[in-house]
Amino acid sequence: MFRGLTIGEFAQLTHLSVRTLRRYHESGLLEPASVDPASGYRYYTAGQIPAAQVIHRLRELDVPLADVAKILATEDAAERADLVAGHLRRLEEELARTRAAVVSLQRLLSPGAGGFDVELRSVAARTVAAVEDVVDHEDVLSWFDRAMAELDAATAGLPPLGPPGGRYANELFTGGRGAVLVHRPVADPPTRGRVRPVELPPAELAVVVHNGPHDDIDVTYGRLGAWVVDHALAVDGPVHETYVVGPRDNPDPATWRTEIGWPVFRLASSP
Repeated sequence: MFRGLTIGEFAQLTHLSVRTLRRYHESGLLEPASVDPASGYRYYTAGQIPAAQVIHRLRELDVPLADVAKILATEDAAERADLVAGHLRRLEEELARTRAAVVSLQRLLSPGAGGFDVELRSVAARTVAAVEDVVDHEDVLSWFDRAMAELDAATAGLPPLGPPGGRYANELFTGGRGAVLVHRPVADPPTRGRVRPVELPPAELAVVVHNGPHDDIDVTYGRLGAWVVDHALAVDGPVHETYVVGPRDNPDPATWRTEIGWPVFRLASSP
């Protein structure tokens, strides 16, 4: 009677624990070559080692068992590669989010690091080319990308009068849904699709510059908001962002410069 490798021997060769091999057998992911009907002992063959090693590597990458089964069951090499590539992309996205969270945490734990210069600025009324909508907070980034693409197309060739910007209603942050407006200051703003001329009212803002990627822009928001509250200047109104240098200007996030403007009380003019 064929016996092959015991489960203990197979575990040593594949670096999969006996407990794990039993679980894979029960789930149908990696069944032994034979099972002794009298003792219930599991036996494997040397030919099963590569499959076990593939499973080991996939599980090290946190590929779910159901996806591992799909990969092993797929005979088409291209389809198998696509399944693995899809999971690797998800891992890279998760890694990017983790890195962003680490950067934010480091800034929060070192509040005194780096300069924090706030400028009190009067912004005059102006007419801009804009796209405006009521958006769920979780959809803001995708909405922003589409709206800016429409603005870019509608204002192509028109003389720019400043960098693009956005206004974000308080309800977007407090209630998870609110009015969002993105704009480009250009001469003779056009009407095209969702793009239309909008007159922005004058505003008094406390402005700070956020340098670099937007992964930790919430930290800058928090510091600016605290500064405004500490100085008893806060008023209701949308938060302003001005994209002095952004992804459309330079793909390197280290070069990005975003001005955040918090509405404040109108300042009295000096005599």
